[in-house]
Amino acid sequence: MPTELLLGVAVAGTFVLYSLFGGADFGGGVWDLLASGPRKAEQRALIARALGPVWEVNHVWLIVGMVLLFSCFPRAFAALTVALHVPLTLLLLGIVFRGTAFTFRTYDARGDKVQERWGLVFSVASVISPLLLGMCVGAVVSGQIRVEGRAVVSGFFASWLTPFALAVGVLALCLFAFLAAVYLTAEADTEPLREDFRQRALGAGGAVFIAGLGVLLLAREGAPRIWGGLLHAPFALALHGVTAVAAVATFVLLWRRRFRQARVTAAVQAGFIVLGWAASQYPYLVVPDITLQSAAASPGVQRALVVALVVGLVTVVPSLVLLLRVFQSRSPRG
Repeated sequence: MPTELLLGVAVAGTFVLYSLFGGADFGGGVWDLLASGPRKAEQRALIARALGPVWEVNHVWLIVGMVLLFSCFPRAFAALTVALHVPLTLLLLGIVFRGTAFTFRTYDARGDKVQERWGLVFSVASVISPLLLGMCVGAVVSGQIRVEGRAVVSGFFASWLTPFALAVGVLALCLFAFLAAVYLTAEADTEPLREDFRQRALGAGGAVFIAGLGVLLLAREGAPRIWGGLLHAPFALALHGVTAVAAVATFVLLWRRRFRQARVTAAVQAGFIVLGWAASQYPYLVVPDITLQSAAASPGVQRALVVALVVGLVTVVPSLVLLLRVFQSRSPRG
């Protein structure tokens, strides 16, 4: 495998991991905003308990992905950060406000108005950030970002303010909410709470299907490269098959209240949805002007980054596994 392709797979892998972990954190904020019924306080307490120990750590994958993109494919990084500097700046502000509000809400006096305001900031930022993230993805694959030489010539708004990009943003929001609801069924410590999030997971799963269908239909005009890749590429049938099997399995497991197993199949479903985006635009990093090969750093830099990536994985992954085992070892049986 060429080194630039290996590093491209690594970049895609970090965004898959960020979707599965950081995305579920965003989804938790969505359900915090939509908490309702007689167990509204218990729902929010469960979300805070599940997010509390690990929400900051999950951003490691976003940081690693951006560092790899900057170091391995500097031309693509430059084009993306120029063309998408408005939504990316808003996304970073949303992440900062979300984390700050979550911390202040957690340690503020219980039940006062200030805590409620911090809770609202946390929830709203958790909704806006996935929308912006998905809109950035939609812009990247749409072909609306045009680069001539080293200059972006397509402007700062047209690429991400399109119906297709907005549809991808809605899909990202629905997918993250779905993941969070499934994960929370396994985290809940009472049967009524598990049932609350089971119903939310089933509803969000239906929303993911509808949003995904909308993205696919809009892709024909809004992102022809993705349309062709998802329908005609050699991997398309296998990709859709695995995603569909995982989706059906998740619904069946939720219906049968096998929550731990549903958490695994939901992660597989979400992971293959994200991988489908990455694979469909290959060999482009920015459709249609920048490919992996044209954006790659020098061979010496690439080799050094492969070594650094291996060392980092050996160091970081065991630490993250230990963190999760320590703070989430009390997950109830599903």
